[in-house]
Amino acid sequence: MTIEELNTKYKIAGQLEFIAGNGGLPMIRVNNAKAAALISLHAGQVLSYQPAGEPEDVLFLSEKAYYQDGKAIKGGAPICWPWFGADPEGKGRPGHGFVRNRSWNVVATEALSNGDTKVIVGLDDTPETQAIWAHSFSLRQEIVIGDTLNLSLITRNTGKEKFTITQAFHTYFKVGDITRAKVVGLAGCDYLDKAGGGNTQKHQTGDVAIDTEVDRIYLDVGNTLTIDDSALNRRIQITSQGSKTAVVWNPWEKISKEMADLEDTDYQRLVCVETTNAANDVVEVAPGRECRLIASYQVTRN
Repeated sequence: MTIEELNTKYKIAGQLEFIAGNGGLPMIRVNNAKAAALISLHAGQVLSYQPAGEPEDVLFLSEKAYYQDGKAIKGGAPICWPWFGADPEGKGRPGHGFVRNRSWNVVATEALSNGDTKVIVGLDDTPETQAIWAHSFSLRQEIVIGDTLNLSLITRNTGKEKFTITQAFHTYFKVGDITRAKVVGLAGCDYLDKAGGGNTQKHQTGDVAIDTEVDRIYLDVGNTLTIDDSALNRRIQITSQGSKTAVVWNPWEKISKEMADLEDTDYQRLVCVETTNAANDVVEVAPGRECRLIASYQVTRN
C-alpha cells in the first residue's frame, strides 16, 4: 500500500499518521498526549519512543543506520525471530532470523480509551520465508504507546507440525554515559559470556557495570530489570513476560569502529538489554497454538 492508502485506511486524526521516512521507507508517526513514537514498517520495528515531558528518547538509534531493503536498522527495538543469534542449523542463514530486514504489514491501528495508541503489524509465511524456514506461521507485534511502551510478539503456528523458536526484542536503550550506567536486577544470575570465550558460564555478582565489550546471555532471570542512568538522571524499567533469559550487549570501542552503521563512539551512548528466549530458553509451539513474548518499558526520574 502507498503512504496515501495507508493513511486513508489506518490514520487516527491527532494521534497517528503514515509518513515516508529515511530511505523513503514507510513509517508510522505516533504523537498522543502521553508520548511520541516512530515505527518502521520495514522490520516492523519501533525506532523511537519519548514520553511526554522527557527530554531524551528512551531508545538509541544510530545516525548511520541503514534504511534499505534487506538491511537491519541499527537501533530502536529490532525483532530477532525465529531464531536468536547464529543460524541454529548451521545452514548459513542470517543471524537473528529473517524478520528484521523485510517489510511488515499493518494489521490494525486503534485509539484506546485511556489515551494510549495501539498499532498491530504482522507477517505471515510466504514461499520466500518457507525457503528459509519451512514452517507455516502468523507473526504479530502489538505495540501500545502511552506512559509505558508495551511490545507483544505473538507467534502462531498455522501449520500441521510443531516448531521451536528462539527470539528477542533486541532493544537499544539510550544512555548518557555508559560508564555511569548500570543494569540492576541480574545479581545472582549465571550467564553465558559470549564476548569472553563463547559459552563460558559465569556468575553475576552485584549490578552489571560496563567498561568493556559485553555480550552476555543471562539465565533464569526475573521479570523486572532496570537501567540506572545517572548521566541522564533516569531509570528505565524493563518488565518481561514469556521469557526466562535476558541479553546485555555493548560493542565497546573496537566493534563500534568496525560496524559501518555505528559511529565510532556510539558505544558510549547505548546499551542493549534484551527480552529473549535464548540459549536453553527454547519455545515449542504446537499446531494451532501460539506463544507471546512481552516487554514493557517505563521511565522514572532519579
